[in-house]
Formats: sequence, C-alpha cells, structure tokens
Amino acid sequence: MRRVPVPLTLVCGSLLLVASCGWSRADDGGEGRVPGAPAGVTAAAGSATSVHVMWNAAPESAGVRSYEVSRGSTKVAEVPGSQHMVDVTRLRPSTMYVFTVRARGAAGRLSPPSRAVRARTPAATAEDRSAPTRPTSAGGRAVSTRAVQLTWGASRDDRGVASYDVYQGDVKIHSVGGNQTAAVVTGLRPGSRYVFTVRARDAADNLSPAGAPVRLTTPGSDDGRNTAPTGFTAATHRSGKAYYLDLAWDPPRTDGVITEYQIQLDGAAASSLVWGGTPPRGRARHSFYVGTAAGEEHRVRLRARLPDGTWGGWSARRSVTTGG
Repeated sequence: MRRVPVPLTLVCGSLLLVASCGWSRADDGGEGRVPGAPAGVTAAAGSATSVHVMWNAAPESAGVRSYEVSRGSTKVAEVPGSQHMVDVTRLRPSTMYVFTVRARGAAGRLSPPSRAVRARTPAATAEDRSAPTRPTSAGGRAVSTRAVQLTWGASRDDRGVASYDVYQGDVKIHSVGGNQTAAVVTGLRPGSRYVFTVRARDAADNLSPAGAPVRLTTPGSDDGRNTAPTGFTAATHRSGKAYYLDLAWDPPRTDGVITEYQIQLDGAAASSLVWGGTPPRGRARHSFYVGTAAGEEHRVRLRARLPDGTWGGWSARRSVTTGG
C-alpha cells in the first residue's frame, strides 16, 4: 500500500483550535511579539483568605518576560516568565473570585487575557489556632527527566484540611486541594537531585509541620514514555465520498492542564490541536479528513505540550488503511 502524506486541516471551533490561533507576531520582525493568551489556567482556594492560581508555561519560543494575574479587573500579581503559579492572598472568606492571566512579551506587550476561572474561599473558622497534623508516609518517584510524582498520607485537622503545599527546599512550588494526597511536579532538570516536603493548610491558614523529606533524582536520559499519551488508537471511517482518521488517547499525568497536542502524520508534522476551552476529562478523541481514495495507508502518532511549556514523549505509532 502506498503512503500518501495528507495535509491536516483543522477548523477553529468550540472544542479544538488550530495552533495558529495561539502565539502571534507583530509586523515588526518579531521585536514586538505579542504572546497568546495563557492556557490551562486553574484556581483553587488554599484557605479562607487565599487562592492558588496556576497556568501552563508558554513555549520558550514565545518570549514571555512575565505573567500578570488579575482578580476581576484588578491586577494582583506579576511574576517572572519562568513561574506559572501564584498565591493570591488577603481575600475574604466565603467569597467567589474570578481570575485571569496575561503574558507580557519581551518588548512589554501584553497578551489577551486567559479564559476566566472561578474559585470560592471557604468560610472562616473562629479562633482556630490548631494546625493540621504532619502529612505521613511521604514518598515519590521520578516519572521522566523533568517530572516527579509525590504521594503522602492525609493529615488530620479539627476543622478540615483546605489544601496541601509542596515545597522544593524552602520554596513553595505547588498546591493541591485538601482532598488530594498526590501531585506531579514538572519543569525539573534532567540528572538533578531534589528534596521535596509537603505541609497541610487549614481554612484559617494554620500550617502543619513539614512531612518527611522526599529525596529524588531525575534521570539523565529518558525515552519520553512517561510523558507520552497512552492507550493511543487510530481507525478510519467513511462519510460520503471522504475518509476520516479517528484518534483516541489518554492524556499523560501532569500537575496542570494539557491543552495542546501535536500530530505527526506519515512521518511529518501535520498540525497542532489546541483546545479552545477546558479539555474533557479522561479519554480524548479527534477525527480529521485524510482524502477520498481507498486503500491508502497512513502512520500517525501524537505528543502533548506539558504544563511547563516543553513537549512530552510521542505516543505509540499506529498504521491504518482507508477502506480497510
């Protein structure tokens, strides 16, 4: 069977957008490049007076200098381009807040705002001076050259645990909800040693003692399998006189939201898929046109852009034949 490279065309819509809808350049040779709106923005209450906001890092080629975080129409934080999380503090208990993030390019130009995300702070607890207990049974493992997975046992608190904070050395680098006892930390360096600890936080901002330190070393080389989409399948179907390629996969586990995938068709980069809204949970699916001739064989695989802005590993390659 002959293999015929087919250009992949995607139409911007409510679920998927072509990559060209993202990062853009000004007409000044790139000096005034305008970043695209940050993707993968999430917000979760860390206590009765704080919210943890996270977003996906922009690709290195985007030239992002910093990120601005706004609460409603008010700018509340600006962090370096290497950072993609911030704790917004001094909030009111039992209040719904709306946050957006904008990227600032090297020339100072701001991107459009991200999609708005909402988080409600829990009610304040009067005279609560009792901190949660120390997280127990802390452990972890390296899952790639740039990521580790941490786990711990749940803390106890008389009023309930609101969140868990993850520290790298003395620096807080991540936060998850009080009902979670695991986290994936990305954006690490290959062949490097790290020490992580976890602390529990209640609604009154009382912090527990740190759990036992978790010492991990990222491997110096990696085939990318731990950051690749899994369960990847490909099939074809006919509609009218045209054939379509049907893809399905399970996203890799990360500490953020995956909004972009790159498809490789017949050995060449075909296109990038970008979710225009919040990606569906669990298994993802996508179909696209590949031509009108029966009996043509195609090879396809895909990879995800991770929340730290880097590309993950490729999925397994699948071969399908139209009309087969």
